Amino acid sequence: MVLSALDKNHIPRDAISISVLEVPGDNGKAAREVIDWRATRAMNPASTIKLLTTLTALDLLGPEYRWTTKLFTDGAIKNDTLKGNIYLQGSGDPKLIPEELERMMKGLRDLGIKKIDGNLIFDRSAYSPEVMEHHTIDGESLRAYNVPPDPLLYAFRTLSFHLSQARASEDVAISYTPALTQFQVRNQLMPSAQSCDSWRKKMQFELIKELGSTEKKPDQWQALFKGEFPSACKTIAYNIVAFDADTFLTLGFAAAWELAGGVWAKQPQGSSGDVPLFARSLLDFQGGALLDAVRDINKFSNNVMARQVFLTLALEKIGKPASIQASDRVTQTWLKQRGLHFPELVLENGSGLSRNEAITARHLNDLLVTARTLPSGELFMNSLPLAGTDGTMKNRLIRQLRQFLHLKKKPEARIKTGSLTEVRAISGYVISKSGKTYAVSSFINHPNAYRGIEAHDQLLTWLLSDGPEPKQAR
Repeated sequence: MVLSALDKNHIPRDAISISVLEVPGDNGKAAREVIDWRATRAMNPASTIKLLTTLTALDLLGPEYRWTTKLFTDGAIKNDTLKGNIYLQGSGDPKLIPEELERMMKGLRDLGIKKIDGNLIFDRSAYSPEVMEHHTIDGESLRAYNVPPDPLLYAFRTLSFHLSQARASEDVAISYTPALTQFQVRNQLMPSAQSCDSWRKKMQFELIKELGSTEKKPDQWQALFKGEFPSACKTIAYNIVAFDADTFLTLGFAAAWELAGGVWAKQPQGSSGDVPLFARSLLDFQGGALLDAVRDINKFSNNVMARQVFLTLALEKIGKPASIQASDRVTQTWLKQRGLHFPELVLENGSGLSRNEAITARHLNDLLVTARTLPSGELFMNSLPLAGTDGTMKNRLIRQLRQFLHLKKKPEARIKTGSLTEVRAISGYVISKSGKTYAVSSFINHPNAYRGIEAHDQLLTWLLSDGPEPKQAR
């Protein structure tokens, strides 16, 4: 069925690699090879390389590892007012989201601060400058999946708009997150009787800056939406990277402080700079746990989160400034310590958003087999998307899994997906109807790779039903 699906979708058989291993139990046996189809050919794995990044981090740092964002000041607190600048020194927290900033503001309020009379300075010395440069492989610099790493990455530097038909009228309602100060939406969208397929072509977005005249009237920002909103669209999520990193964090921090009941003596300005030696500590803010980040990375294939975790390996094991080369060394060293030798491995950023990253399907499977022997192996496995249930596999294998509804213990596929132009990939575990666990990795590198989902689903379906008997294995 796999070969038929390849032929049907015009994908040559030499454009796919497949490795399937039966994962041994606790009996000390070696993994049994089930399929080896060009499994030792180095290929582009797309986002399945995130499995290497996340497993290395879980094993080296531990699932409860937390990032710390440090706040300093060059001033003093007097009569409920902090008179002085606030310095934020980041360590690459991949999930510094509005809820986390809300907790940070509470920490400042607990220090007795009600008013801040100063500006914001952002210390990004944790990363080498080159890793923060904004390069893309597709020219889509405003798309959220292309956000570059940032030691002070706030809300993925992404404005998320929610567009829908207003309930009480025919108007279009627009809301957004995160909250930003000095920011408003200008809605000039008109409903139209169009299909929802081409909504992007019907709508225009523009970010407008109005320069302020005084300190009491600072710069204002407007998000202008105009054009048509297809009436066939119930809701639309529109995500865009519209601001530079300093401006986005400044507007977000200022809004979070105001939402927490804090006051600004004047609207703060934000800029990059190092924490001076004479600054004193205000707050060490602990972000979320690594395990939570790993779940988001593997289930939803978040690129910038994966890149931040990858850089954290260098930051923690070698020191700052973290670089791609240092993270690569840490990862390669960890592999060798675990008895894994991957001479073909190429890591460019640890997320798979790369034309250069490479690994073999067999070696990615060897990684999956090794994971089952590690203390965090179960947590790692459960972080993968569950077919028919969540993440990037939510809408996959639904029909195929129905045939097993009568079974008391149902089979499952926990699979990380990967996709780029001319690349489709899967890697993860299949627990079959008989209870066997298979590690499966497959890459398609071809202009028709986007048609390869059917072949991959056929492979997973075959394994859910236990694939071949041992005597049939090749």
